[in-house]
Amino acid sequence: MLFVPADRPERFVKAVASGADAVCIDLEDAVAVSAKAGAREAALSRTLKEARHGVEVILRINDPKTELGRSDLDALCTVDVPPDAVLLPKAATAAEVSWVAGVLELWHPLLTLIPLIETARGLAAAGAIAGSTPNVSGIMFGAIDLSIELGCALSWDALLYARSRVVHAAALARVGALDVPSMAVGPSNGEQLAAEARAVRELGFTGKAAIHPSQVAVIQDAFSPSEAEIGRAARVIETAERSHGAAALDEGQLVDLPVVSAARRTLARVDAIRARTAARSLGVTAE
Repeated sequence: MLFVPADRPERFVKAVASGADAVCIDLEDAVAVSAKAGAREAALSRTLKEARHGVEVILRINDPKTELGRSDLDALCTVDVPPDAVLLPKAATAAEVSWVAGVLELWHPLLTLIPLIETARGLAAAGAIAGSTPNVSGIMFGAIDLSIELGCALSWDALLYARSRVVHAAALARVGALDVPSMAVGPSNGEQLAAEARAVRELGFTGKAAIHPSQVAVIQDAFSPSEAEIGRAARVIETAERSHGAAALDEGQLVDLPVVSAARRTLARVDAIRARTAARSLGVTAE
């Protein structure tokens, strides 16, 4: 998911062409308070109507507990062309998320929500937030605001518990888990970004956000199964079929039901990546 400031609508077309699976039009952190009203108008009246070419479009509104956030919600309810999803900053309780879902589904019943877990209270309620309503399609981890509130370093070790809790909450609700963007931008930081993306994938995240088009390919590569992983998964399935579901060995490694399930997830991820790529080429949004 690639972020684009809502007050820079000219960047939307470039973001859609970046190869990202989703583009997030940001009304919150990326926009100065003095520019919020103009950014909202530009996003809702112009940017959301731009050609999407099969890319999912997400709108990050301001905190719905604030006047700015409520204004965003009111305006969103009146648009003819809504986003595919709404990113909810500072999500703190399940009741809050359910309330937002109730407001929006009266006007846009297919609109989904992605609560952003970036406060101590939200982290404590992450499981309840993720499962608060069927409208929640995923949750996102927000590192910077959370680290400030916790008084901890913005580092992997300091935030490992918080990241793990978000993954756990998403797994319980059977929704996706999206990691925070890396602030490391530019060719010299490519390996740092790749290492971070691989680490969060290993932790259980299903995706990672980006703040610059140059980060998109690095993240997608980190989250795409390697040829070795695909080959291993295919062999596991073949071994399981030959053994008719009984435990067996593949190149000295035990193949049992959990291993088979993991292999099927790997191959399903490959199919999903191919479907999204095909959808982008056809200009339609893949489910």
